[in-house]
Amino acid sequence: MLETYTIAFTTFFATIGPLDVVAIFIGLTATSSAASRRAMAIKGSIIATLILVFFALVGQFILDNLGISLAALKVAGGILLLLIGIDLVFSPAASAAEEESQESDEKQDISVFPLATPLIGGPGAMGAAILLMADNTGHWGDQGVVILALVSVTALTLVLLLLANRVQQLFGLTGMHVISRVFGVLLTALAVQFMFDGIKQSGLLGS
Repeated sequence: MLETYTIAFTTFFATIGPLDVVAIFIGLTATSSAASRRAMAIKGSIIATLILVFFALVGQFILDNLGISLAALKVAGGILLLLIGIDLVFSPAASAAEEESQESDEKQDISVFPLATPLIGGPGAMGAAILLMADNTGHWGDQGVVILALVSVTALTLVLLLLANRVQQLFGLTGMHVISRVFGVLLTALAVQFMFDGIKQSGLLGS
């Protein structure tokens, strides 16, 4: 079981990418208040955990019955992330910090989208959950360990997200604007990579 846990934890850590999620979260919530950011982090992490556990348990059944491949899921997730990344790069700065913070808190609750999915509960993590559970079919104990590893990684992600407040205090509002633009570019690149991986996995371009 220890081996199963180690493999599952490593796989989920790689596919979720807690450090990447935190970096993008900081950029997306650059002008949000500390309380708002904390609430979004908790809500988003809980929702993502529920989504991934759900996919671990019945994901393969759903995809098979709907005729959806993991490749299509990756492309769809990539398109959604691309739209967010473009908005981050080109969104105009607000005229006043207070006004911007209030507007961000009211209009940009990112806890469900894109934080819970596709940043934390993305196509890669969903696919990993499905595959790891399939590899341990018939072994309820090992499947329980896979779920435990999944929850461990999302819990670690939440802890890192809650530390984002300290990062904002360190860099200040101007610094956070710069970080927001930089990670907008990185998020756009990540989105394109998602789409490339999905297209490659689909076999549309041949072997």
